Amino acid sequence: MRNRRNLLSDHEGTREIWPAFTDVMSTMALILFVLVLLGYVHNLITHQHLDALRRQIATANQELWAVHEEIERGRAELATSRDKLRQQQAVIADTSRELETVHSQLQSIAVLRVGVLGKLKQAIEAELGARNDAGAALVSIGNNGNIVIGESLVFEYNSYAIKNEAKPLLDTLARALGRVLADDTVRENVDTILIQGHTDERGSASFNWDLSAKRATAVLDYMFEANKTLADHYGSYFAASAYSKFRPIDAARTEAAYQPPGCRGASPCTAGAPASGQRAAAQRGPGE
Repeated sequence: MRNRRNLLSDHEGTREIWPAFTDVMSTMALILFVLVLLGYVHNLITHQHLDALRRQIATANQELWAVHEEIERGRAELATSRDKLRQQQAVIADTSRELETVHSQLQSIAVLRVGVLGKLKQAIEAELGARNDAGAALVSIGNNGNIVIGESLVFEYNSYAIKNEAKPLLDTLARALGRVLADDTVRENVDTILIQGHTDERGSASFNWDLSAKRATAVLDYMFEANKTLADHYGSYFAASAYSKFRPIDAARTEAAYQPPGCRGASPCTAGAPASGQRAAAQRGPGE
């Protein structure tokens, strides 16, 4: 009987213990579930945060790549600009050398021109003297570097017929030009020897055009007749031009300016001064 009672007592104790164990397990399961849920939520939040960070990183990478491409484009443009700059510098250097060469040539031509004009003037003065009987210079070198012959020495008023007293002057000039052009160096630097006709502003433009043209042509024709070599060998170097009243030898609009040099001031005029101021000059102008 005692043993049976003990067994019953043990069974009743077990019945009392089992609900407490179940509660403990349920509580633990609930805690575990909560922990798992918290872990899931944490992982979800962390994943979203990581996605946001990835997107930010991707955006930053794109921006960096865009900046990199822009830098590369800038480098390419800079390289192109440097190449263009080097090319321009090369062109400038070549141009500078060419300009220096041209400047040197122009200086040589200027020196040659002065020398040629001086030789012509000296040749005329050596044969005919520096001045005529009226005291006027037979020839002079103008400010523009041309040989100037006063029209009163060569022509009568309003005429393009060459005066007899002017023929020795033109004969000497023709021979001197022939000797100068015989020099190869001179011919290499002369393009045109221009015989120019000028008048003053009095009279109509059309009349002065015609008169200045005929005077320049008359001087050239006479020199060709006086020196056949000049025409036969060097005729291509010569040309005649007319400036009418638009390039007067003396730009002053006074009676003294209208008179030939030998008739100015108190000197007596014996060379046939023009009455209405028509003026022409035969000038020599080598070109480059």
